[in-house]
Amino acid sequence: MVPPDAPSQEKKKAQPGRSVKDKWRSKVWFKIRAPGLFQGMELGETLATEPEGMVGRTLEVTLSEVSGMADASKAHVKLRFRIVGVNLDSHVVETRFIGHELTSDYIRRLARRKRSKIDLSFHVRSKDGVEMVVKPLAVSEHRLQARLRGNLRNRLTEVLTQAAQERTASEFIRDLLNGDLVKVVAQGVHTLYPLKKIELRASEMLSPIPETGSALNAPSPPEPPVSSEPAPPSPPLPEAGTPPPPMAPAA
Repeated sequence: MVPPDAPSQEKKKAQPGRSVKDKWRSKVWFKIRAPGLFQGMELGETLATEPEGMVGRTLEVTLSEVSGMADASKAHVKLRFRIVGVNLDSHVVETRFIGHELTSDYIRRLARRKRSKIDLSFHVRSKDGVEMVVKPLAVSEHRLQARLRGNLRNRLTEVLTQAAQERTASEFIRDLLNGDLVKVVAQGVHTLYPLKKIELRASEMLSPIPETGSALNAPSPPEPPVSSEPAPPSPPLPEAGTPPPPMAPAA
């Protein structure tokens, strides 16, 4: 016999089952787009049930992925983006560039024994008023004296501060990513000491970058179209011995 306080099997079967909502089917694909600084290229795709909740999140991609390079020469450079808006009609996620960083493995390979490493972090301001934090890293072939290291720190700060003041934020980031800025820094400190390696190991944007240029190598401007109309004939040359035309009388 079944105890009186135990629920019967008939009552259990009579209870209606709860409807389970499939969260996976309610998710929608969104394309993640880079800002105009990187030509608005697609960074990837993501699924979301509440698109507004993606705003403020950050993501990382390598420079080789963004630039479309087939080799892995820039795989150690990580670009950081922050989601700033979602277009529900086109299912596109807009982002803003907030900085870059070199991988820890790459940095460890630079700093070896019996070498001096100069690691800095300071604020700079671009020509268009964008505040940034730059973190240069310099490595020498041999160990340096403390006085020389101090002079190199001051020179690195001066050269990068001046380079930022002479460039817009877009130009500064472009030269940073393609290696031109490192060449400028190397030339600026060469008179003090020829360093073995100089890198900008990280950067951080403290304010948004105006959409005024591209950080990637821009294609060459197209050549002007060639006109298909024939050129006007040149005037015939006077024959030998022909007197010159008379001059008009002065007024």
